Parts: sequence; C-alpha cells; structure tokens
Amino acid sequence: MNLVDRAKNIILNPSKEWEVIKMETISNSDLFTKYALILAAIPAVCGFIGYSLFNISYGLFSYKLSIGSSITWAILHYILTLGGVYVLAFIIDALAPTFGCTKDLNAALKIAVFCYTPAWVFGVFNLFPVLSIIVLLASIYSLILLYMGLERVKSVPKDKMVAYFIVTLIVAIVVYIIIGVIINGVVFSGYYLSEF
Repeated sequence: MNLVDRAKNIILNPSKEWEVIKMETISNSDLFTKYALILAAIPAVCGFIGYSLFNISYGLFSYKLSIGSSITWAILHYILTLGGVYVLAFIIDALAPTFGCTKDLNAALKIAVFCYTPAWVFGVFNLFPVLSIIVLLASIYSLILLYMGLERVKSVPKDKMVAYFIVTLIVAIVVYIIIGVIINGVVFSGYYLSEF
C-alpha cells in the first residue's frame, strides 16, 4: 500500500479504491503505522502552526493561542483522533451482526481509517484558521466515504444499509463531539475572547 496513491485514490476515485481495499490484506498495525499515524499528523501539525501564528476569529471576537496551548491542542487532537478512529471501527464491528454482516475488526478498521483520509489531508488548511471551513467540508466528505466503505467492504445487505449507516453516523458524530469537548475544555477554557 502506497500512502500517497491510496490517499489520492480514496479521495478522487473512491468506488474503485474501496474494491481494492476490500481485497487487500493489511494488518491492523500497518493500517495505523503506515497510514493513520502519518496522515493524522497533518491537521495536528498544521493546526499547531496556524493557531500559534494567526488569530482565531469568530465574527467580532478573536484570540490567539500561546505556543503551549497550540502544542497541547495538537497533541490532544492527534491522540484523540486516532483513538476516535479505533472506537469507530470497534462500533462498526460490534454492530455488524445486527445489520446482517459478519464481525471482522480488520474490515471495520479499514473503513474507519480510510474514510478519515479527506479530513486528514485537507487538515493542511489548519495552517490558516480562517480556512477551517474547508476542513469541515472535507470531514463531511469523509462521511460519504464511510457510507461507501460500509457498503463495499462490509457487504451490508441493501435493505439494512441505510440503517447501519445512520447508526454508525450517529456514533461517528458523538465521537467527534466528545473529542471536540475534551480539546476545547482543556485548551480553550482559559481564554477570554477579545474584541477584534
């Protein structure tokens, strides 16, 4: 598995790439060490740089993180995102029998890891916090890839596909919210907004 080719193909040609992924034999450790650990660093490192150099603006208010707070944000974002991927994979696998699929943690982990690709790659826009909307849009695209991955890699029966996706989507959103609450609670709790 070539990291650059995989990231490009899953973003630009996901239908074909999910079929390739389904047939590949990739260990769980390789999914993390040769893919997730590398790509998840993009939004963390770029966020550290962006939040350290530029103000974060919310309408009439803005603030700038200190270097220490930016480092804390980056570390928490990196670790919690990777943990969130594993939690999502675990839930996908645990729900599989309910929706007519066989349990296969490796397949679930493939789906969870590779569907995050757009959010990680477009995390480069964290260099400029004002462009963070692009990261949000890439995250929405990640949810589309989640649907496609469930459909192709887990081979969900058609009559159960929408329900499986909705339940998995709710779990993914809850995991994302928890990650956000933890990061905001630790990093941003001491900041007061100053008028722009």
